[in-house]
Amino acid sequence: MTVLRIALAQVDLVVGDLAANAAMTLARCRQAAAAGGQLVVFPEMTLTGYPPEDLVLRRSFRQASISCLHELAAGLAEAGLAELGVLVGYLDDTDGAARNAAAFLQDGRVVASYFKHHLPNYGVFDEDRYFQAGEALSVVRFGGVDIGLTICEDVWQDGGPFSAAASAQVGLLLNINGSPYERDKDDVRLALVRRRAIEAGAAVVYVNQVGGQDELVFDGDSFVVAADGTLLARAPQFTEGVFLIELDLPPAASLDAGPVGSVMPIQRSIAPLPPPVPAGPLADPLGICPPLADEAEVWQALVLATADYVGKNRFRSVVLGVSGGIDSAVVAAIAADAIGGANVYGIGLPSAYSSDHSQTDAVELIRRLGAHFQLVPIAPMVSAFLQSLELTGVAEENLQARVRGTTLMALSNQFGHLVLATGNKSELSVGYSTIYGDAVGGYAPLKDVPKPLVWRLARWRNAEAARLGRQPPIRRTRSPSRPRQSCGPASSTRTRCRTTRSWIGCWPATSMRMPASTSCWPTASTSSW
Repeated sequence: MTVLRIALAQVDLVVGDLAANAAMTLARCRQAAAAGGQLVVFPEMTLTGYPPEDLVLRRSFRQASISCLHELAAGLAEAGLAELGVLVGYLDDTDGAARNAAAFLQDGRVVASYFKHHLPNYGVFDEDRYFQAGEALSVVRFGGVDIGLTICEDVWQDGGPFSAAASAQVGLLLNINGSPYERDKDDVRLALVRRRAIEAGAAVVYVNQVGGQDELVFDGDSFVVAADGTLLARAPQFTEGVFLIELDLPPAASLDAGPVGSVMPIQRSIAPLPPPVPAGPLADPLGICPPLADEAEVWQALVLATADYVGKNRFRSVVLGVSGGIDSAVVAAIAADAIGGANVYGIGLPSAYSSDHSQTDAVELIRRLGAHFQLVPIAPMVSAFLQSLELTGVAEENLQARVRGTTLMALSNQFGHLVLATGNKSELSVGYSTIYGDAVGGYAPLKDVPKPLVWRLARWRNAEAARLGRQPPIRRTRSPSRPRQSCGPASSTRTRCRTTRSWIGCWPATSMRMPASTSCWPTASTSSW
């Protein structure tokens, strides 16, 4: 058997920022080499970030990606890392066709490239629109081991690269990914990769990116399985890092023994240099990190997605309306965990119908989070509208929400905050939201979180604070047995939902409003809910 030390680079990428992604790649390679790594594996489309979407349609961007790849290869050699094997994802441009590609780098050059064979075209994916599929499996001989290169969807579909890998008698398969988070998807991935490893008769290194990108969030959860499907190592979820593992792998077969009955052509390459010689035993090998519990997993997904949306769009702070209700409390806590309470601005927007306890709860929440609080009573503004426009009925009911939305957007414009919308998936599903009112916001952390899970998350966050010896941030974490009717005139406590035709009651500290179509916000996508 041949021993290889492989570094799984579970990293956060920025779509479109080629220079920053390349600099990060070089820094992580230095880190891996210093820890004794011989081969570093990065996620799908490392240099461009994933998903690059319509940037792919620009040939200038495709050419820039290729130039960046060659500059990275040269930079690795200049940094004294010529012997290090590096697998990175990039955007290729072959005969004017865009390719979702992976490149094996060593000795200052591109040793081999692989073009993704299976292109997903479902759910959040539309790669068939952007890319041309690859037709051949790339196999690189490195350190005496034949290594097959694959990308993300190649592992999800039958046939293709993994079937060809068995014919090619590879000793190791590398699968680089941009696989978005969904609840329980980690278990599905592991079972699938185990099956592919057995099918190919080779160990599989599965590397996924971590971080948020607009409506998607990536959970990492990279892992390694043996040829018999045994789980050998698993990286932590939602955590950046370089994780090393030492693998015993079968030596490469003779080059004269070509593939028999392969389902696709095999393109073989030989790395020009032997891998770097380790200085000693691997100091901190990756073990098997246990998966997070359900609420902890969802919370980490929402926090990371919010942090990256704020940071990658170059905001420094967020603002939201805090009503004393559970939705705004959970969103405020997510924001504080994501960017720090000092960068969160909670605005109390009481109306003539708001209860005293709701305002007290809002103030206490902000205090516990270490955030900023400002009280802006909306009753005078609502009265001015009513006197000028003589509104009644549904128009009057919706007015309170729209005044709140206008106030938050004005503060955003004045101080540069990103407005966080606090609606949850249950409300959005039945249209229980006011367009230009509580639908206002640049980002909606709870858009994909149904109401029962909102309560569960609140209880989990409080319990986690108590476990760490801190004060729980959310005062009220029990859902009411029935909707309260203290938020509007007696004649306006219920309305009929246009979607379900069912009656919906008022919740504490909100105005009653007629359901309306809502705009789509970017959110942490958890589409299996």
